[in-house]
Amino acid sequence: MIFSKSTLVAAASALLILFGAAAPSRATPSIVVDVASGAVLSHDQATASWYPASVTKLMTAYVALEAVRQGRISLETPVMMSPRACSMAPSKMGFRPGSEVTLHNALVMLMVKSANDIAVAIAEGVSGSVEAFADEMNRHSAALGMTQSIWVNPNGLPDSRQVTSARDLAILGRALYLQFPEHANLFNIGAMQLGKQIIPTHNHLLGRYAGADGMKTGFTCSAGFNLVASATRGGRRLIAVVLGAPNPILRTAKTAALLDRGFQSGAAVASLASLPSSGPTAAPDLRESVCHHRGPAAAEFMAEIEDASVPIGSGVPLLDTLGGAPQQQMNAKEIAHLPRPRFEPVSVYVGRAPGYAGPVARARAPGAPVGEQPDLAAYASQPEAGDASASPISKPAPDAVSLRRAKHAKAVKAARAAAKAAKADAAKVDDIVAEEPTSKPKAARSATKPKAAAAQKPAASKAHTAAEPGKS
Repeated sequence: MIFSKSTLVAAASALLILFGAAAPSRATPSIVVDVASGAVLSHDQATASWYPASVTKLMTAYVALEAVRQGRISLETPVMMSPRACSMAPSKMGFRPGSEVTLHNALVMLMVKSANDIAVAIAEGVSGSVEAFADEMNRHSAALGMTQSIWVNPNGLPDSRQVTSARDLAILGRALYLQFPEHANLFNIGAMQLGKQIIPTHNHLLGRYAGADGMKTGFTCSAGFNLVASATRGGRRLIAVVLGAPNPILRTAKTAALLDRGFQSGAAVASLASLPSSGPTAAPDLRESVCHHRGPAAAEFMAEIEDASVPIGSGVPLLDTLGGAPQQQMNAKEIAHLPRPRFEPVSVYVGRAPGYAGPVARARAPGAPVGEQPDLAAYASQPEAGDASASPISKPAPDAVSLRRAKHAKAVKAARAAAKAAKADAAKVDDIVAEEPTSKPKAARSATKPKAAAAQKPAASKAHTAAEPGKS
């Protein structure tokens, strides 16, 4: 990765314009913990209830990895996309119903793309249904001591019942590293490649911050921009949790500042168990400040970010390419605004692993083992309307609409006009014309599995991208 000094100067200038002067403080939840000891190095409103958004997927990964450890499913087991999974709002992979993806590939897609449809496919593959999987999420969460978390769905799409806290997310991140060290790389993937398409991570600390090595982002209008991030220096790993940032740049900046302060001080101020908690309560809704009036929120959030700094040449790949004197400093806000690094992507594919001849994990009666699909039709689709026990996660969320409303409305209007014109042209045709077969989507042609598994179905449509609730 090579970036000119002029590029960094321009980035720094844009940063000054973006941030301006700091305004009065508006504190949002955060915490920094030492992974090995569990010591709390700093905390602010760490037990306040908050909407998790897509950091929910860390809990989804925990339950899936626990199921692998118990022998209920393997990383090679294909999970099948059900109609319910395919109906999820973006961010999503966009695979067709009946498509199969190995659990390992599904977990990579979950962490990098933050795919909401894949989260439901994993939930159904592991537990049979979303509701049964949510029960498992809550059982494991309680066993870990996450006393402020309630889980209703596996992807974090908006549901007022689903809440957590910065403290609980720190407990979860620590458990993932300590209980599943062999899968730590799952949270440190800079980009993945599906066919010819390369999809980068939303975690902007990776490749920018010295020692950054993983975890997960999340965003909905109601939650703001959330991040659970880890970094390791000198053999010491810290986890920082930041919730409710008004934009991804400030989310990255505050997390970098908190990690800097944690590495520099190292002094414990509390333990995770000692932080006071009143249990889960209603979470605040940040929709107005995050998605409608972002300017004031950004100015207020800046007051929380300390002017911590990282020496050039300290191990940040992007900075090391520039050289320079050791005494030069780059503060946390500047790190957040650096150009996107380039990563060697991890390859994923659609279909079964070569030579796999085992069962397929798909929607089924809760409690039924993988490979048994009694009454499949009753569990594959979205529950009937009016079912109070069902999670409404497949309903299109308001956040799924592009925040660039004028551009979005123009595109919709153009698409409708084109469809109307095409219909009028078709009406003029008197002769019967045989319809040509529909061509495969681009991603379906390129996202095939290895040749040994080529006989397996199905195709994948191009992964969806949008400004939406699951985009992190």
